[in-house]
Amino acid sequence: MPKRIALVSVMIGCSFCGGVIQSANAQALVPHTLQLDRNKLEQQGLSLAQEAAQIAQFQPSPDMIQQMALPRAKLASQLAPKNDKVWFLLGGLYLQTKNFDNAASALGRAKTLNPKNGDILFALGSVYFQQEQYQKAVGHYQSGLKLKPKDPEGWFDLANANYMLGKHPEAIAQYQKAISHNKKFWPAINNIGLILYEQGDVSGAMNKWKEAINKAEETKQPTAEPQLALAVALYARGDRQKSIAIGEKALRTDGRYAQLDFLKQNLWGQRLLLDTEQFLQLPQIQATLQRNRNLPQPR
Repeated sequence: MPKRIALVSVMIGCSFCGGVIQSANAQALVPHTLQLDRNKLEQQGLSLAQEAAQIAQFQPSPDMIQQMALPRAKLASQLAPKNDKVWFLLGGLYLQTKNFDNAASALGRAKTLNPKNGDILFALGSVYFQQEQYQKAVGHYQSGLKLKPKDPEGWFDLANANYMLGKHPEAIAQYQKAISHNKKFWPAINNIGLILYEQGDVSGAMNKWKEAINKAEETKQPTAEPQLALAVALYARGDRQKSIAIGEKALRTDGRYAQLDFLKQNLWGQRLLLDTEQFLQLPQIQATLQRNRNLPQPR
């Protein structure tokens, strides 16, 4: 289940160029030599930020971000302190490594420099969401959506926060809003299924998970989450053979979904977790998990 973890990556290189030009123009009254020195330092900072973004994009392990990307981004923020994209990148990297206080601080600097950037507000919302401060997250997501009202991930994030606040009708409406802006946005379809299952609408939930699987397959994305949810629902309804086949396929795709903590992070509710716990104890599923232990798993 994708969650927004703000990272500037591919687009960061092109957008930096404009920042340098604007900075140079703003310094028209600065002595020429000093202006060139400052411009040179800023260019070095932007190059470091590009390197940090590339490291985070192609080697996204926490260790690589901590050891290689963050030091570059920190130095970049010192060399180009008036570039909002550098602070946005730094905040995203801190968010990736779960350093939430520093993430909020860096993203706050980015927001001060560019208050009209909706992605910065979405990222700040994600900082509070990760800290389980869901009402604060809602406020930032709503502010971001005022600037980017057609952003499907923004609506998805807002729905997730309201889901965690127990505001299920609002969450479903916002998931549907996300889908209206991206018909193939399967995570929103999947999460409507999560809510329906907790409400006791098992048939409705199963239909949503089947739809999510189809949409994910259309875009060639992994389908482990809706597959496992569907398998658990089928097992709870007594369709043992079909449920095991689907569940085995899901867990072969991504064994992390056998971990209840991982499922909680992906917003699975208590009823579905209890049913999943029983499903995972089945001998056939245990055998699949045993085979998985020797295989590399997605990060």
